Order: sequence, then C-alpha cells, then structure tokens
Amino acid sequence: MKEPVLQMKHIFKTFGLIKANQDVSLSVYPGEIHALLGENGAGKSTLMNILMGIYRPDSGEIWYKGKPADIHTPKDAVELGIGMVHQHFRLIPTLTVAENVFLNSGKKTFFLHHDEMQKEIRECSEQYNLQVTPEALVWQLSVGEQQRVEIVKLLHQGTEILILDEPSAVLTPQEAQNMFDTLRKMADNGKAVIVISHKMNEVMHNADRITVLKGGMVEDTMLASEATIERLTKAVVGDRTLSEQQKDDSAKEGRERIGTEPLYIMKQVSAKNDRGLPALKQISLEIYPGEIFGIAGVAGNGQRELSEVMAGLRPVTDGSCFLDGNDVTKASAKQLIKEGVAFVPEDRRQMGLVLDLPMPLNIILKSYHSERYSRHGILRTPVMWADAANYVDKYDIKHGGLELPVALMSGGNQQKLLFAREVSGKPRMIVATYPVRGLDIGAAESIRSILREQSEAGAAVVFISEELEDIFGFCDRVGVLCDGELMGIRRVEETDFQEIGRMMSGERGDAV
Repeated sequence: MKEPVLQMKHIFKTFGLIKANQDVSLSVYPGEIHALLGENGAGKSTLMNILMGIYRPDSGEIWYKGKPADIHTPKDAVELGIGMVHQHFRLIPTLTVAENVFLNSGKKTFFLHHDEMQKEIRECSEQYNLQVTPEALVWQLSVGEQQRVEIVKLLHQGTEILILDEPSAVLTPQEAQNMFDTLRKMADNGKAVIVISHKMNEVMHNADRITVLKGGMVEDTMLASEATIERLTKAVVGDRTLSEQQKDDSAKEGRERIGTEPLYIMKQVSAKNDRGLPALKQISLEIYPGEIFGIAGVAGNGQRELSEVMAGLRPVTDGSCFLDGNDVTKASAKQLIKEGVAFVPEDRRQMGLVLDLPMPLNIILKSYHSERYSRHGILRTPVMWADAANYVDKYDIKHGGLELPVALMSGGNQQKLLFAREVSGKPRMIVATYPVRGLDIGAAESIRSILREQSEAGAAVVFISEELEDIFGFCDRVGVLCDGELMGIRRVEETDFQEIGRMMSGERGDAV
C-alpha cells in the first residue's frame, strides 16, 4: 500500500470561544482525490489554512512525504509543493490575468514580455479547459472567471498537492466536470488533490475518499465507492431533519400571496459591463409583490450586471426601470435603499461586509445615519450591540464574540449576518445574487427560510442562482439569461430542467 504524502496529526485550533479543529487527523495519498465535507464552521477551511501556513495550529503535527514539516507561512507551503485555490480569491484586481499568474510563478524578469506571458497562459488554460482572457484586468472578470484564473495559476506553477475550496461553486456543470477530469489526470500522474465541497453527489462521483468534519472533529471517513447520500447527510448534519421540501411545497401552493400588480418593471433595459461592453440587452420583465422570481443562467451572462442595475449600482444605457409605478431608472443606490430595495451581492466579503469590523458595526453600514443608531452625529453603541445580539438569536448566527472581526466567522454565518441586516428594514424588494452558493445544506436552508419569510410578508424576491435545483425547488417563476439577453420566463411548475437548459444555451422561449 502507498505511503501517505501528507499527514495532519491531532490538529487543534481555536478562535476565541470557537473550537475550529479538535484533534483532527487526516491522511492524503498520492494519486487520490480526497474530499472534505461538512457544514459551514465545521473546520474544513481552517484545517486547510493551517496546512497552507495561513494559521498556526495550537497543537498537532504536519508530516509531508514521511518527514515532519514546519509550515510557518504560505511561502513555506508553496516551496513544498502545496497550493490552494481559496473560496475567496487571492488576486490583484488592477493587474491582468497573465500578470497575476506570473506574479506567483517565480519567473521574474526586469522587463515583462506580455506577448509571451499571454501566449503561455492561453496555452495553459486551453490545455485544462479553463479558458481565461490573459490580457483582461482581473477586476473586469466575473467571479466564475476569477476562479478559473486561480486554478490556472496553481496548475501553471505545478503543485504536487492541490487544495480547492468549493471549486465548482461558480462553474457550469460541464465546466465543473471538465475541471474534475483535469484533477483526475493530475491524480493519475501521482499528484494529490484535496477538494472542499458541499455537493455530495459531486464528491461521490469524482473523489476517491471522503472525510466529513462536524463541530471541528472528524465525523466519518469512507471510500467514495462506499458512500451514500444517507450516510453523508447523517455525518454532515446528524439526525437533524430539514423541512425544505415541505416548505417549498407549501410555498408553491400559496400562490395567493403574490400581488396582482407588478412592483418592479424593466422595459427594454440595456447596460454595459466593467469593460464597457454590452452586458444586458433589451431586458423586459415584471416582478410581483410576494413573488420569488428566479434568474437562471451560466456565470458571466449578465446576472451580476442585472442585479446591480436593480440595486442602483450600475447605470442603465437604454430603457427604463419602475418601482411601484415610479421611474427609478437613474436612482442611486442610496435612493433605492430608502425606497425599500435590499441587495445581497455575489461576493459578501468584497461588497457586503467589512471583514475587519465587528458585528455591531457591520449591521449599521446602511443605516448609521438613522435616528436609531445615531444622535447628533454620535453613534448609539448600546443599541447597536443589542441589535447585534438580537440578530444572533433570531438567525442562529454562530460567532466567537460580538467584539471580534466578522472575518473570523464562517462563510455561512457571514451570509446570515448579511441577510439579517438587509431584511431588518422590512424591504419591499430583495435582490439576492447567488445567496446560497458555497453554503452547506443547513446554512442554505436558513437563507431560504429568511427569503421565504420575506416573500410571505409581501416582499418581491429576486433569486439569482446557477443551481437549477434551487430554482425549481424555491421559485415561483424563472427568467433565463444568455449572453445578456432574456431567453424567456416560465412558471416553474410548467417547465422542466431540459427546457431551461436549452434556454441557458441560447434557445429563445416565449415569456410567461
């Protein structure tokens, strides 16, 4: 039997009151894809960040190729041949794709040969079916495209142990399978691959072994060939039952909650992306009070631009927008907030929260000037802290202390905090962009429950997702975007995956 290329032995790590890792031991073998499963806050990313030298363990050992490894910094890990694609990317927005890749390649010269760099990156990306545009600036790319850059960056520098945190979260099913095919080739060549994922079917079909973490401890380890959905679900969430299907069924049956007159109307709206190219082309749609309106489509087809137009963050180049009969085409984000429009961006860490600030300051980012939180220009600190504590209780937000930066919270709990803030003002419309992407099933259900509660209270909800299971199980109607155009709108009970898939690939359907 092969010897493990990596062993993490009895790892302990705490953050304040949170025990992120408790006596975790993990062995990874050359030639295998090893999947890590678990709820948000289970300790998966913390364990990998320890391996990468981002965190130092409180106790425990790391052995690499049969020898103790003292990894103090990410540079130490990289020099050993360990690389990680983080869920939140390590890219410099103002540099091009090629410059970001070569910045980490060790090929440093006094003069940059851009043509050669771009050619090499293009060949590398095409080789692994992860097409990127080498000359594009990173800030101009969608989240999905940025993740491809991160993957190409590590593949280009030839790591021996490749760690991927939610790698398929922003990829289409075909792109995700192509990526796993690439990872399988790497494994077949003797490399070790560690994948953090919440998609049980995905890891069952593509991994060799699966380790489940729960509460910072190893709950179960199994061969993927022996895994079942029932076994994995029990290991991830225990005996807790989720009432998602029952709630979704009742939501679909409760059509009477949807108003008869549209709350929000788009008429022939066009807009450009950050590179000045057409991103939305003559979009027309109507969204009703109490409705959950899904937007489906492959990443990079105008979803981000559509959400930002609705939130007043991106100018409209043609067409008109109306909210409750009032023209809001040129309204600013601040004006739309006052009109009751809540916005959950696709990147909660860059646009939604200030990670270095504690929870009480994050909850007032949009309302610090209100009478509730300030008097005569002085913040009312006791009210802020009381409201933060109420959010924690109401939305089951796990944290190590209200005074700690929210950066120390797991992604799912950060997302719950963001939603708590956005719905606290009783919005009339909520625009949620990929709200459950990268979340475990428990955290995802919490987010759906919040949105469902708001729709039942009469708010219009715009739910943007790449997961058709979420669209069909949660939404009332779905509009499909392809290349910035609206291919069609369907009631979810009157369509199927095949029809929506055809529209996602560019086949036009009639609006409903």
